Amino acid sequence: MKTSIQNILTILFFLTFSISFAQNIEGVVTTNENIPLAAANVVIKGTTYSTITDENGKFSIDTQGRLPLTLLVQYVGYTTAEYNVSVLPATPLQVSLNEENKLVEVVVSSRRRIEKVQDVPIAVSVITGKQAEQTGAFNVNRIKELVPSVQLYSSNPRNTGINIRSLGSPFGLTNDGIDPGVGFYVDGVYYARPAATTLDFIDVEQIEVLRGPQGSLFGKNTTSGAFNITTRKPSFTSGADFEVSYGNYSFLQAKASVTGALSKKIAGRLSFSGTSRDGLIENVATGRSTNTLNNQGIRGQLLYNPSENTNIILAADITTQRPDGYAQVVAGVAPTKRAPYRQFNAIIADLNYQLPSQNAFDRKIDQDTPWRSNQDMGGISLNVDTKIGGGTLTSTTAWRFWNWDPSNDRDFTGLQVLAKSQNPTRQTQITQEVRYAGQISSKFSGVIGAFFIDQTSQTDGTEESGNAQWRFSQSSTSPLWATPGLFEGYGIKTDANIRASSAAVFGQLDWAVTERLHVLPGLRYNFDKKDAHYSRTTYGGLQTTDPALLALKKSVYSDQAFDSDTDNTDFSGNITVSFKATDKINAYATFAKSYKPVGVNVAGLPTNSAGAPLLELAVIEPEEVNHYEIGVKTSPFKNSIFNLTFFNTDIKNFQTNVQAAELGVNRGYLANADEVQVRGAELDASFVVSPNLTINGAATYTDAKYVRFTNAPLPLEETGSSVSFKDVSGTALPGASKWAGSLGGELSDQARFFGNAGKVFLAIDSYARSEFSSSPSASKYLVVPGYAIFNARIGFRATQGLSVQFWGRNLLNKDYYEQLLPAGGNTGQYAGVLGDQRTYGVTLKYSL
Repeated sequence: MKTSIQNILTILFFLTFSISFAQNIEGVVTTNENIPLAAANVVIKGTTYSTITDENGKFSIDTQGRLPLTLLVQYVGYTTAEYNVSVLPATPLQVSLNEENKLVEVVVSSRRRIEKVQDVPIAVSVITGKQAEQTGAFNVNRIKELVPSVQLYSSNPRNTGINIRSLGSPFGLTNDGIDPGVGFYVDGVYYARPAATTLDFIDVEQIEVLRGPQGSLFGKNTTSGAFNITTRKPSFTSGADFEVSYGNYSFLQAKASVTGALSKKIAGRLSFSGTSRDGLIENVATGRSTNTLNNQGIRGQLLYNPSENTNIILAADITTQRPDGYAQVVAGVAPTKRAPYRQFNAIIADLNYQLPSQNAFDRKIDQDTPWRSNQDMGGISLNVDTKIGGGTLTSTTAWRFWNWDPSNDRDFTGLQVLAKSQNPTRQTQITQEVRYAGQISSKFSGVIGAFFIDQTSQTDGTEESGNAQWRFSQSSTSPLWATPGLFEGYGIKTDANIRASSAAVFGQLDWAVTERLHVLPGLRYNFDKKDAHYSRTTYGGLQTTDPALLALKKSVYSDQAFDSDTDNTDFSGNITVSFKATDKINAYATFAKSYKPVGVNVAGLPTNSAGAPLLELAVIEPEEVNHYEIGVKTSPFKNSIFNLTFFNTDIKNFQTNVQAAELGVNRGYLANADEVQVRGAELDASFVVSPNLTINGAATYTDAKYVRFTNAPLPLEETGSSVSFKDVSGTALPGASKWAGSLGGELSDQARFFGNAGKVFLAIDSYARSEFSSSPSASKYLVVPGYAIFNARIGFRATQGLSVQFWGRNLLNKDYYEQLLPAGGNTGQYAGVLGDQRTYGVTLKYSL
């Protein structure tokens, strides 16, 4: 991989020196006392094109062929200035900003227009691309440390769930027949598979995390929020960034991006990211470390400006992951209600086996089935923006694919219980979104759009027993269980296919009743159709006609097949009232009615006492969501923001994932909980204490519980009870911490390094969360203890030229779990997904 990184960086460096045909507007930004302002934000109004000033207050921004245009010039603590430019100025613009008494923060496009985040009546957190780079947040799993309302759980890329406010994806193993409740968009393209959240970011400009149902602004209906990610666009001004990081465990990460004009109307950008690292867990059976990193991604974009009112972007990307990784470590053993001979410790004693360690944080395994978590994801998209009247018409067309090639050791031991456990999958999707956003009249603005997605997922799985399967599956004292070769090589071949189509029209109106009072109704109509086929056939094992032996084999695996064809429609909507009481206080209240489409089980169904599948569980009901939220966004004093949100979400027919005790239900199965409620409060704050000191923090309190769930799966320790289900009404939802928060700060000062002007800085970030259940039904053995981690960095940062920073993560070397999960078959042992131990390194970046 390191050779691949070097080759790609060489190509990108060569492309840096392309010829520029840019038409640039140059200028100087100062205070009204003629003091240059470094890092002022200069934006072409109505677009996402922007630049920042250098240490002398100078800037250069290409017109993107948009003359005439309006420039917005922004700087923290100063009033935003607007400059109309109809022709290229012969001399640099002289921009003078007046100091103000409120914070001018980053602009966002969540409502399909450029506006300040404090003016948006939505709970939204913004992480700039620079902030993500500086904090080492190169994927979503690290973004959660900056936005504590976000939770991400991943035992491998396929089995990844991303939640906001503890809602979004069923906790546990992923089922392709369910829609995620958190939308994931990159440059307006919806990514349907949650595995996308495990990939490295490539050349990100900004990450907007919207909380609460999103159905009237975005193409795909989502019940708990959305990630709106924008990448840096091609520029007609040549430029390049190169970055390399090196750390312990042979961590190597390289990033590069080059951009420039290819003609007077065409510009391009090529970006690359690659990450590699040795493993963090020792496999004593192979003598090698596992859970390595091996990721590479490349993204190319072409920008075409046929006229001043139209721009077209063609983009393509591909990312590959080839880790030896995602192994889980046995974290403990729970006594079950089964007979003494069926307890895990008794089983392994009979097989003369010992775990390599009784302490998960020794980070040792002896698993004999290779862990393979290979995935490829990529696609191509075409985005067209055209100004029409007082708004912009946007069309986004995209095709994407995801290939998943796994191998797992689901018994988590060195025994051959499961010799194979793998479900390779190929998913493809086509999406089309068309929307118009703009000003309708002096009192009305809004957005209206239509969205379509068609996706197909095909899984060809294999699960096969090894020579120790008989003892783990033994459910009676009959000596027939020990029949030589009865289960060895006995398994199932799975053919699972689902085609899901969805079409919707949506819109939101912004009615300015007065200058300060706005009413924003939104409406959505959705049609969803899902066709599923599931078939599995048994093979192998001892070939026999003995009915007693056949019955034992059937109790472990049996043939199963079903087909499902379902569709449904839904009207949903929301209404928000926003009131800007003063220039420093913006309050809003929202009611939203949302839903998550019908779910289809395509990972096997549990069986009845006769071994027949429970076909009534093949299709589960759609979720019905009622959401209430009130919030206030304030700037209590100069250069500060202090935002507070209260929310309550009620969901009927909550779609949850049940980990069955049967091995044949490979990925668990979906079920409906009658009703859940999630309510809580969120706090976001940022303070520029002085030109040298900034402090930011966020906190969330969440009370998430099952209001009514009478047919929940049994907790691990109750496996083997005389009943099959349990009433867990009133207990906590899995994955939900009562408290979570982040706190950070940076101390900086002007300096020069190797002739480059910039800032020296020292920054510290922390993230903490309280304990949470790691099981659909609360188990005292599957509770992840609360933890806190601390990260820091020190170095020099320049707008152009060389920057350097030394960094450390989990500085106190805290041992913590990210997730706990039972082994297949629920025999008592459970495993942990471990958080990384202390890591440290250095990052060098050079900008041209």
